[in-house]
Amino acid sequence: MDFLFKDTSFKFEALRAAGFAVENGADISEISITAARIPEGDEEAWMREWKATADRVHQRATYSLEQGDKVSARESFLRAASYYRSAEFYRRKDPRNDPHVLELFGASRDAFVQAGKLMDGPFEEIEIPYGDDVMPGYLFLVDDSGTPRPTIIYTNGFDSTTEEGFYLIGSAALRRGYNVILYDGPGTGRMIREKNIPFRHDWEAVLGPVMDYAESRSEVDNDKMVLLGYSMGGYLCARTAAHDHRPAAIVLDDGCVSFFATFPPLPEFLKEWIKAGLDDQAVPVLEWIKKNDTYARWALQNGPWVYGTKTEPEYIRMSEKFTLTVDDMRRITSPALILEGESDFVYKGQAAELAAQMQQPHQHVIMEDADGAGAHCHMAAP
Repeated sequence: MDFLFKDTSFKFEALRAAGFAVENGADISEISITAARIPEGDEEAWMREWKATADRVHQRATYSLEQGDKVSARESFLRAASYYRSAEFYRRKDPRNDPHVLELFGASRDAFVQAGKLMDGPFEEIEIPYGDDVMPGYLFLVDDSGTPRPTIIYTNGFDSTTEEGFYLIGSAALRRGYNVILYDGPGTGRMIREKNIPFRHDWEAVLGPVMDYAESRSEVDNDKMVLLGYSMGGYLCARTAAHDHRPAAIVLDDGCVSFFATFPPLPEFLKEWIKAGLDDQAVPVLEWIKKNDTYARWALQNGPWVYGTKTEPEYIRMSEKFTLTVDDMRRITSPALILEGESDFVYKGQAAELAAQMQQPHQHVIMEDADGAGAHCHMAAP
């Protein structure tokens, strides 16, 4: 459906931002007023106007905190954090050197931490050992009783941020008695922006240490750890569950068998050229696609950055490694909830393919357009 924009990418990102309203990550009026100031496809205006809205909301949050109104401050900090995330989204022409990337991401993270400190329950910034390094993250607890509880571990997708996970699942999970761990893995959040550490396909090497950390916390029921993967996180969590059988359950939002040439979806002839290494033929076609499609341009700029490649064809070839084999799918022992958007053109048919191969109890649920939930990751209908 059209929502504030005609441009496919701008429309989707506006829906994404608006969907967080249910968890204090947006106000519909602020969303619509901001969008009204942005011309179709104008990425500079997109950054400028979302940042302007974020700045105003952040000022209100600071004022509320100074007046002792912690509830209003928390809610405004949460909205500001989300709006700064939106402002940074299209800064992908040269993300390694674009000062706006670190500035806006940092503003989003800082506002989120401010909100976290004002939560009703315990909130911690955490560091998860990862080889000789650490992965940053957040731990939210239901209460301070120390009672071991079921715990959801949220994994980002191709472009999402750890903080975004709070609006998607964290806040709702806490109300339902689950602790929540959000973390920056390679290719995401601070790991890519501050350390330039890209994605890796063998995600069990990432989520394994996260589960190790969870098991070290007395507040976590080690028999009830649930992995939730968002967008490409659906592949990452499924891959992990095939090689590490600790998760009590996995939630794949959405089910993803292969990430190869999905962001953006490419015509078959172009995929074959790239697989064959015919980059001289492929690059002019990719340039034409970028020129004529905001979504494709963003995806083809984001991919080399988060995958750590120099060129777009190299990124696309590397994305083929992010594929579940039939053996992987059948090795999963965790019960699974496999979601799919009715109108998702990104992972179309992949959830059903995964469900058909799984040997363990699972549910394949198609989220419907009639509920406003048919988009990729049922965006705007959490």
